[in-house]
Amino acid sequence: MTVSFVGAGPGAPDLLTLRGRIRLRRADVVLHAGSLVPPAVVALARRARRVVDTASLTLDEIVAEMVRAHRAGLEVVRLHSGDPSLYGAIAEQIRRLDAHGIPWEIVPGVPAFAAAAAALGRELTLPGVAQSVVLTRMPGRASPMPPGEDLAAFAATGATLVLHLAVNHLARIVRILTPVLGADAPVAVVHRASWPDQRILRGTLADIRAKVKAAGITRTALIVVGRVLAAEDFPDSRLYHPDHHHVLRPRKGRR
Repeated sequence: MTVSFVGAGPGAPDLLTLRGRIRLRRADVVLHAGSLVPPAVVALARRARRVVDTASLTLDEIVAEMVRAHRAGLEVVRLHSGDPSLYGAIAEQIRRLDAHGIPWEIVPGVPAFAAAAAALGRELTLPGVAQSVVLTRMPGRASPMPPGEDLAAFAATGATLVLHLAVNHLARIVRILTPVLGADAPVAVVHRASWPDQRILRGTLADIRAKVKAAGITRTALIVVGRVLAAEDFPDSRLYHPDHHHVLRPRKGRR
């Protein structure tokens, strides 16, 4: 039997991929973080014999659940919020499954930053404004940042910044980014993107901290920083310009 690491998406059940839904429907055992994966997604595992909220478990306890289920011939789904490849801590679980000789697969999910961009109604890359997106976080007790991964350096590139697991570090983020981007740099905080209680706060580096504090948002939020959030007078992409030719739209008169 196989352990499936399934991306649960940002929260809304209809943003779960078709493959993820299929894996859930055939699962015998489901392991999920209750605070991050909504009950409506977990409820799709209708035939599951065992559903475990892993919020209070250690890594070894989580893996032990997988090993027991595998030895009993049961299909296991490990539900991760968003996409498992981003801050999913799946690599360490996979390493242990490999040591036990247990097969596994990864089922991608809609990442939270994509749901946040949709909620904001903004494209994160705009011609002449930003053509890169940096997905990052702030150092914390769980994981320090490796040398060279510096927020100010990322900001200096002009890329759109998306910070995960960072809303409690907002004061520090403002202090780091303001000298680089300016106090008027646009910022958006999306709390529980795609959930029924989703909230969006918009502002600048000068005022976003006060707005977040007033709203009482302390977790489960993404911070987006960049000129793309307010840009309106940007050039159209050359991709669809009549003078732009390529193999599927050759210059007239040529084959």
